[in-house]
Amino acid sequence: MSKVMEQWLASAPSWILEGPEWLNTLLYKLFKCFIYDDRYMMLLKGLKNTLILTFFALLIGLVLGVVVSLIRFTWDEQHTEMRGSGKVILGIANAISKVYLTVIRGTPVVVQIMIMFFVIFASSRNKILVGCLSFGINSGAYVAEIIRGGIMSIDRGQTEAGRSLGFGYVPTMRHIILPQAFKNVLPALVNEFIVLLKETAVVGYIGLADLTYAGNTIGGNTYEYLYPLLAVAIVYLAFVMVLTWLLGKLERRLRSSER
Repeated sequence: MSKVMEQWLASAPSWILEGPEWLNTLLYKLFKCFIYDDRYMMLLKGLKNTLILTFFALLIGLVLGVVVSLIRFTWDEQHTEMRGSGKVILGIANAISKVYLTVIRGTPVVVQIMIMFFVIFASSRNKILVGCLSFGINSGAYVAEIIRGGIMSIDRGQTEAGRSLGFGYVPTMRHIILPQAFKNVLPALVNEFIVLLKETAVVGYIGLADLTYAGNTIGGNTYEYLYPLLAVAIVYLAFVMVLTWLLGKLERRLRSSER
């Protein structure tokens, strides 16, 4: 702390040092938390890891969610009409999907990521990879149910109309049902992505220096937890507000395209 104070006295302008005591104290604490020893770089590196985790987990969760939702919906709608090996394969895939949804939605994400890191990938120290897989698999379970609900909300007449035009089951789902389903569930999907962004804060349990981990580390080094954690909260809030704004613009564009 004496080194921090010495550098502060040497670098702070005289008008600050001679100003009100509350302002001097506030700026000294901000200097100690963010400027001294380039501690703000810890937050930038943590933000980079958080964005990498969120982006790749989002991709994994979206792909996994679409696949699982289609398996579940297809089984519910088509298994009575199917015969032979196709029905067996789809039945096995549906059973695996049910187990996956039950286990992932029934256990905390913290436990899942710790099992992935300390058990399944115990021989690997690639924390980014483990984090992306863990959050992607977790998000995929919720995305799957969101998309399945969106598909089920589409009137059955849409499927019959596609069949009457000569489309098979797969083309009907691809060109008619899924586009409408995605439009219906878009707000819920964006909300899931916002939750995913905030959930990455628990990745510090495996020692990955994300944004929250960086803020906590700065607080431990400076004994000032308020300002670094407040900065972390502001960054998360800013990203959530940007995502919400983008969702609003996308929804307005989709509504205007329907007219």
